[in-house]
Amino acid sequence: MRLLFLGDIVGRAGRQAVLDRLPGLRQRWNLDCVVINGENAAGGFGITEAICDEILAAGADVITLGNHSWDQREALVFIERQPRLIRPANYPPGTPGRGAAVVEARNGARVLVVNVMGRLFMDPLDDPFAAVERELSACPLRDVADAVVVDFHAEATSEKLAMGYFLDGRASLVVGTHTHVPTADTRILPGGTAYQSDAGMCGDYDSILGMQKDESIRRFLQKTPGSRLEAALGQGTLSGIAVETDDVSGLAKSVSAVRLGPELDQAWPTAWDS
Repeated sequence: MRLLFLGDIVGRAGRQAVLDRLPGLRQRWNLDCVVINGENAAGGFGITEAICDEILAAGADVITLGNHSWDQREALVFIERQPRLIRPANYPPGTPGRGAAVVEARNGARVLVVNVMGRLFMDPLDDPFAAVERELSACPLRDVADAVVVDFHAEATSEKLAMGYFLDGRASLVVGTHTHVPTADTRILPGGTAYQSDAGMCGDYDSILGMQKDESIRRFLQKTPGSRLEAALGQGTLSGIAVETDDVSGLAKSVSAVRLGPELDQAWPTAWDS
């Protein structure tokens, strides 16, 4: 099975990069399942129903969220009727929406996607390790799911690495989101789980984490309140991770970073182009 995970969509530049490239990539790489983090898709802050529908129509199978889940208040309502939009599973009981989704891939396989949020240097939620354990116990790899993808939306690399090793051999892919900077540790862990500490973002990299530079710099220099941060408007880059899994074990056979667009060195699973 071929899986593609794309990091946080930031604003219009990120959305346009996804809309322009994803339909072609699904066909070119024969992708079975695509997961995208969309928590910054609406101008850098949250997601709207219209944007959610647009991303799904472009070829995403599941959209994950994070600490900006509710920046657009309408998400509190429409998430209840959109099973392919998931928020961190470790939000407290009673929070709208769900933290996991099982979708049928293009090849007919069942893919469990789990979204959790870290606690270090973040607004602390419930234990993310316990939340993932609950979801995997209900839908374990090989027994119920043919593949398992975990989006760990977290700040600390140590917490992300701990999650990777905690799930090694029980998930097809554990990938970090939130920092908007792709890390260079793309690999398969000893137990067979594909891992990357952060997928990076889908957005304009001539920016500060996808936002226009001037106000971000001013805040560091002056340490005073100012204008609202605005998403950068240049050409967007797709960043993420591509994984091919074994049909029997559901674990990773190959993994590659994905970076398509300006500013960053290009990367993609070249074997998939053959």
